[in-house]
Amino acid sequence: MISERFEEKQAYIEEMGMVLEGFGMTRIAGRVLSALLVAEPPEQTAEQLAATLQASRGAISGGTTTLETLALIERRRRPGDRKDYFRNKPNAWFEATKKQAAMITHLRGLAEKGLAVMDGGNADATRGLRDMRDMLAFFETEYPLMLEHWERTKKAERS
Repeated sequence: MISERFEEKQAYIEEMGMVLEGFGMTRIAGRVLSALLVAEPPEQTAEQLAATLQASRGAISGGTTTLETLALIERRRRPGDRKDYFRNKPNAWFEATKKQAAMITHLRGLAEKGLAVMDGGNADATRGLRDMRDMLAFFETEYPLMLEHWERTKKAERS
């Protein structure tokens, strides 16, 4: 039974690593993240991650650095212990989505700037910029509403 569960976790880790790679993350970062999502105990050392993922310490270091930069995991120390422990950062997906919302605003502004640069350009030449601006303007309006709804939902669940 333990062996079967181990195999299922390994398959999950590999599948999620590949999916996250498709979204632009390195495969090792995706594998580290998914390993931490199913880790028991939830805090893992680089050595434990390397053993789980059958990867080098250097690869683990690169993956954890990427995930820390994205604020999806955090590094912790235990009193009296010189090792670093990694775990999923609480509320990470909400915070990452908030960052995306801010980036959307910035990108929409750049689309508008591009349209100003192209002032007088034909409609075919500006189509990509208009599509970008319009889609991002829509998301700029909807993201805050979704985030607010999420916060209300989570607050109600905790009550």
